[in-house]
Amino acid sequence: MKHDGTLLPGAARADVMSFRWPAPPPRVASAARLPESPTLPRVKVLHVITRFVTGAGGNTLLTAEGTDPDRYEVWIAGVPGGELWERARAAGLRTVEIPGFRHTLSPLDPLVLVRLVRLVRRERFTVVHTHSAKGGFLGRVAARLCRTPVVVHTFHGLSFHPYMSRSRRLLYRFLERATRRFTHAFLAVAPRVAQQAVEERLAPPGTVRVVPSAVDLGHIPERRDPAARRMLGVPRGTALIGTVGRVDTQKAPLDFVRAAAAIHAERPATAFVMIGDGPLTGDVRRLAAELGVDITVTGHRPDAARLAAALDVFVITSLYEGLGRALTEALASARPVVATAVNGVPDLVEHGATGLLVPPADPDAAARAVLWLLDHPDQAAAMGRQGCRRVRGTFAPEDMCAAVDACYRELLGLPTPGF
Repeated sequence: MKHDGTLLPGAARADVMSFRWPAPPPRVASAARLPESPTLPRVKVLHVITRFVTGAGGNTLLTAEGTDPDRYEVWIAGVPGGELWERARAAGLRTVEIPGFRHTLSPLDPLVLVRLVRLVRRERFTVVHTHSAKGGFLGRVAARLCRTPVVVHTFHGLSFHPYMSRSRRLLYRFLERATRRFTHAFLAVAPRVAQQAVEERLAPPGTVRVVPSAVDLGHIPERRDPAARRMLGVPRGTALIGTVGRVDTQKAPLDFVRAAAAIHAERPATAFVMIGDGPLTGDVRRLAAELGVDITVTGHRPDAARLAAALDVFVITSLYEGLGRALTEALASARPVVATAVNGVPDLVEHGATGLLVPPADPDAAARAVLWLLDHPDQAAAMGRQGCRRVRGTFAPEDMCAAVDACYRELLGLPTPGF
């Protein structure tokens, strides 16, 4: 608009809208030679997450660790007792394990909300960034009550799914929709997760940006690791099929056992390993004994990504899965994969290109896919190489952190680095 109130021509308006603040010129002297600079205020960011464990928790931790410490002061709040709290504190992040906070709906939730409100009000955060179902709801309500300037929510997957009761599914959908209007920006870990969030009216159309869930690529071998195979006690030349993840209902570990039994019937010399622990570990061992298949269950292993690099085929049998960090890590080590076609998984596993997809709750289909890969080693290796290139070219932590930083900057009106 001109000074007299008339509109600028279209091209001029576009130039104004596309203006970027200029990048700072270089210093004329080193910092040591200059007078001491005053300390500039940082943007205070609070991540609110439910369970601070691998998966969404690992994504959140990588985001917090990779955030520019000169510009942001980062806090994390969530359910007490997760495996990542000590790592967060060691990285210099401020952490708050909120008493009474649980991952399921609880009578203590109003008290947890009060504690969150007190935290947000006391620390006067500029950005509240929420994750997961409970963390997303309570964190966004607290931010709304405290009039937090910027609220961001990440969809790591949907909080409701066909495998829960109808009443619970309706309640979770209602809670997610109720907090939609409290949110200024939405992120999703995969395109199909973003699509589902819009279809379920959890976010308005055109408001969800995809930010792939990064993995720590520096600790993942780029090819099969013979040393990891020896750690598992599997002889050279024996086909090794395995999975990594929490042994719970979501991951459908009993489907992995049934698929292993079907594979064992065709190839008796095949070895099987399940890396992880959880409430269904005893059921896994009982069913494996009943079906006559030997499966090594390692329990929780901090070196799970390295052990997965020993596998000939990596399998996930999840009933629902935002994207799957263990799946991403397996692809990063060029493992051929078989995965259930749920939520964001098909965005990562392209059938016949970076792995094979099977329907959920169909262990026979998973067994057939594994056997096909074992029978076609050249094609399996090619899929692994293509999956590795895809992950290592897209899922680096610095790329994820840059995308989250760009989201914050846009909402705060801050210039983008390089302009």
